[in-house]
Amino acid sequence: MVKKKKIEITELVLRDAHQSLLATRMRTDDMLAIAPKLDKVGYWSVECWGGATFDSCIRFLREDPWDRIRKLKLAMPNTRLQMLLRGQNILGYRHYADDVVDAFVERAAANGVDVFRVFDALNDTRNLERAITAVRSANKHAQGTISYTISPFHTNERFIELGIELEKMGCDSICIKDMAGLITPTAAHDLVSGLKANVKVPLSLHSHATTGMASTALYTAIEAGCDMVDTAISSLSLGTSHTPTETLVAMLRETPHDSELRMDILNEIAEHFRNVRKNYTEFESSFAAADTRILISQIPGGMLSNLESQLKQQNALDKINDVMNEIPNVRKELGYPPLVTPTSQIVGTQAVLNVLQGERYKTITAETKALLGGYYGKTPAPVDKEIQKKAMGDEKPITCRPADLIKPEMHKLKEELKDKAKSIEDVLTYALFPKVALGFFEAREKGEKPPVSVSKPKTKAVSSQTPASGISKYTVTVDGVAYDVAVEEGTGNIGNISQSAKTHASTNGVAKEEGVDVIDAPLAGRVVKFVKQPGDAIESGATVLVIEAMKMETEIKATDAGTLDRYFVTEGAEFGHGQPLYALKK
Repeated sequence: MVKKKKIEITELVLRDAHQSLLATRMRTDDMLAIAPKLDKVGYWSVECWGGATFDSCIRFLREDPWDRIRKLKLAMPNTRLQMLLRGQNILGYRHYADDVVDAFVERAAANGVDVFRVFDALNDTRNLERAITAVRSANKHAQGTISYTISPFHTNERFIELGIELEKMGCDSICIKDMAGLITPTAAHDLVSGLKANVKVPLSLHSHATTGMASTALYTAIEAGCDMVDTAISSLSLGTSHTPTETLVAMLRETPHDSELRMDILNEIAEHFRNVRKNYTEFESSFAAADTRILISQIPGGMLSNLESQLKQQNALDKINDVMNEIPNVRKELGYPPLVTPTSQIVGTQAVLNVLQGERYKTITAETKALLGGYYGKTPAPVDKEIQKKAMGDEKPITCRPADLIKPEMHKLKEELKDKAKSIEDVLTYALFPKVALGFFEAREKGEKPPVSVSKPKTKAVSSQTPASGISKYTVTVDGVAYDVAVEEGTGNIGNISQSAKTHASTNGVAKEEGVDVIDAPLAGRVVKFVKQPGDAIESGATVLVIEAMKMETEIKATDAGTLDRYFVTEGAEFGHGQPLYALKK
């Protein structure tokens, strides 16, 4: 007879579900409207913060993520609030100093986070240690994480060893995080059985529905002794998201593992998000069903929808199959990292560059170079030495804990932001996303609404046109918010995009000048900084400027020697794919 054991459930609708299906665009108001109901269900926890939500709040939504967690805590006082924390990466795409990790965890705990799911993209426990210690110091629940993947270098035996190490580090529970839905029912049963035989802390399984195996994997894991599982309310489930909460609750009801969750309230929550989802159709992922290609590419759910969105921005959605085929190759060459933030973005962006530029590793992102150089930690397998040499030249890779090379940062950050920060939380936001944060602070000060999505406005209704002025007025609805905008007749562009068109036109003549080359942008993005200035002599292979594209920084290197003639962009400016960046006199 099977012993009765209640299964605890973590609800993902406020974080991973909309990150996977709606490009992380859900607004706080849509969460708060149903929060009191979520608080009554009886969940073990509700994941509502971390992951890509922090970045998305300030980058796209003009919302303060710290304000979001405070409001959610007030609205759900009886439920543990959970966040996804990237260990030494916190919520960004590089490693941060220990004092930044300490301050971030302390502030997150003070603002309302109860459970910290701490993971490292390489399963390098050196990158988890400081964050886990900080969580315990804040008297909060530290959930150590096994980033699950499949490769010749990943086995259940190694994952069990990792689980034993996480327990020794003081974790209160352990999560098997299956980002791409790769874990088979048999593998889930065997891994959970092996961990239960070797660790005493509770186990959780998180598996995306991307390949169609998640529901069965969760069920077999429960039968093997798993204590907690992750699900998403039905109206934001399946596809690249997760098993429907109601489905699993119903499956377990007639077993010794009844979750005891209230189905009546779950149905009300599902109806709320069924209506809310209609407001985000612009960001809907087209991957709405099981996609078995993921069994080869291993692209996680959140990455898949973002990759689709990013390729649309590059006007290259037709290349998505080529990119998906290239990702496994890049992953192998970079040492078989599990594909989870930030390695999923690093591998994915490098694969996009390799495909769009028609030459593999013609351009190597700064993050790819850092991964090859050991600055993210130890990769599961050796990296490709030739590509490492191409990226690093004569620079030697590091072997120590990457954060050991980072000096304390908090004092410097406070000094840099002393005239703009309203709180220590602002300083931490700036620490994670400096350029984006400054724009957010400025917009917040002015009371600005989210920027118009000029690449794909949701609705366009002509309200009036003045022939004499050549200006058409439109109402554009973005993320459910209406804006009145003026468009210059004939340009088809909103706001300053018409200026971009003029820039394109003005550079056509330059391109024809003898001995002058105009270098176009390999990806749509934003200028981070100029490395060279007009008049500088440039050697072939030298970095001219740094851009940010698809959340990764990429160095634009000169393909020929010459003198920098001029830039067609400014620092901080956004540009489109193929737009001229600079001119080089040869």
